[in-house]
Amino acid sequence: MRSISISEKLYAIKSTTSEITSEVSSTGEGTTSLWAGFVNSFRPNEAYDSSARITVSGGDYDLEVAEKRTAQSRLSRCLKGRHLQMIAIGGSIGTGLFINSGKALSNGGPASLLIAFGVLGIMLYTVMHALGELAVVFPVSGSFSAYFARFIDPAWGFAMGWNYAIQWLVVFPLELVAASITLKYWQLNINSAVWIAIFWTLIVGINFFGVKGYAEAEFVFSLIKVVSVVGFIILGTVLVCGGGPDRRYIGGTYWTDPGAFNYGFKGLCSVFVTAAFAFAGTELVGLAAAETENPRKTMPSAIKQVFWRIILFYIIALSLVGLLVPYDSPQLLDAKSQVDAAASPFVIAIRNAGIAGLPSVFNVVILVSLLSVGNSSVYGCSRTLASLGDMGLAPKQLAYIDKSGRPLISLIVTAIFGLIAFVSASPREADVFNWLLSISGLSSVFTWGSVCLAHILFRRAWKLQSHSLDELTFKSQPGVIGSSIGLILNLIVLASQFWVAVWPVGQQPNAETFFQSFLAAPVVLVCFIAYKICRKTKFVRPTEADLVSGRREVDPAKLIEELKIEREALRQRHWVYRVYKYWC
Repeated sequence: MRSISISEKLYAIKSTTSEITSEVSSTGEGTTSLWAGFVNSFRPNEAYDSSARITVSGGDYDLEVAEKRTAQSRLSRCLKGRHLQMIAIGGSIGTGLFINSGKALSNGGPASLLIAFGVLGIMLYTVMHALGELAVVFPVSGSFSAYFARFIDPAWGFAMGWNYAIQWLVVFPLELVAASITLKYWQLNINSAVWIAIFWTLIVGINFFGVKGYAEAEFVFSLIKVVSVVGFIILGTVLVCGGGPDRRYIGGTYWTDPGAFNYGFKGLCSVFVTAAFAFAGTELVGLAAAETENPRKTMPSAIKQVFWRIILFYIIALSLVGLLVPYDSPQLLDAKSQVDAAASPFVIAIRNAGIAGLPSVFNVVILVSLLSVGNSSVYGCSRTLASLGDMGLAPKQLAYIDKSGRPLISLIVTAIFGLIAFVSASPREADVFNWLLSISGLSSVFTWGSVCLAHILFRRAWKLQSHSLDELTFKSQPGVIGSSIGLILNLIVLASQFWVAVWPVGQQPNAETFFQSFLAAPVVLVCFIAYKICRKTKFVRPTEADLVSGRREVDPAKLIEELKIEREALRQRHWVYRVYKYWC
């Protein structure tokens, strides 16, 4: 056979290319193909068993089919390790930390601020490890409601799924309103509705690029927040030690006058709900497990990063805030009655130091943080709604996933709900902000407590069904004991918040204050009881819990061998590296 020379090959390639180019040019098919591809991306993704429908027979809920559907997630799996790392470190830093911490400082004082955030930090440490263990074993669509329905009760999965979805539904317009208010710091003579329209378009546009659009944007947003908070910690340390322009040593002056506590124990309890709102979104790492390339490799490290975020961004930063800003500061008192980024304790601390220009820079950081949380809210809500639709706990239309792996209908619903933010153009924007905050404030506490309970019941089922802990790729460091402590702490936070809701700090009892502080509780209870009665669901027995659907590694012997090799390789490394891998 005659050999083909290189020149002949090049000529053949050139000829073929010319023919294709000529055909496209004459028919205009190149442009059409691009448009056709764009349109085609919105068509349904049929990469799942379409025969697996949620059926209700005699009013009973078909849990087995629901678990099968969530296990066959059609969402795009393109999240990388760096995305998860940055989402874990800075994903939820926003209004709660930068703005509402001022109200918390005013209500409780610097000591209450540290205690409340410290207690919730311990609780979040246990919650995230419990969630990490579940998410690595079962990286299924809509992690939270799926776990609650699988290990607790489908009715509780319904209640908590909608509780979580509603939380993010209201957080989206909440962050848009807060972002428009932040711009008032520069006294721009532009209607708030204009900024709302710009921010809404930006965030919705990012999420319509799919999970990769969300992840890349969140990576940039989180990086800005991380650098800024680290910078504030360095600056705050210098100011406390007397390195400011006026060379005045501050130290613990404000802990003595006006004092460390305000309103005593009740003031401390009032800070818990603000702390819960500030930590909201930490659990998004678990929600992203279904869209991660390799959750077994990337999830454990991302879960461990939460510990450092709690210590660095909350405890250390708020410690410096308490040292730099007295709780009776007039600007903080203004924060009780209106929402204003100028009342952020971070901005107040910089302004009091007399550093020109820097308060404006930090307001830009606050604006970026608000847009970041708004971006996360669209992601979290759309994925939760899609999961609820898959499980038969919401209209099935919400489960629509297109060929690009986007929960299209759920994205549209979330985007439409975000239009509530245009109420910021009215003179009642502060009232709207407070009511939106009341709906989302305690929602996370219910979610976190349910994660701990689901982890306890999962471990019980794992043991009763003759599984070994050696089969778990990632084990919660605090274990079942940690989850029990986390559950108890969640109940304590709920009880303390109920007390403050009935007898508010510095006020007489009234219905408006109660519902603004405790609205999430009756919503959850009504959803749970109503669904349980209508669908006649039963609490899941550990011996009957599904431990197979959704697991990406189902060969126990092979998995145990892989884990054994990995652990042996780790033992051969230097002790410094082993310590690093344990915490990071």
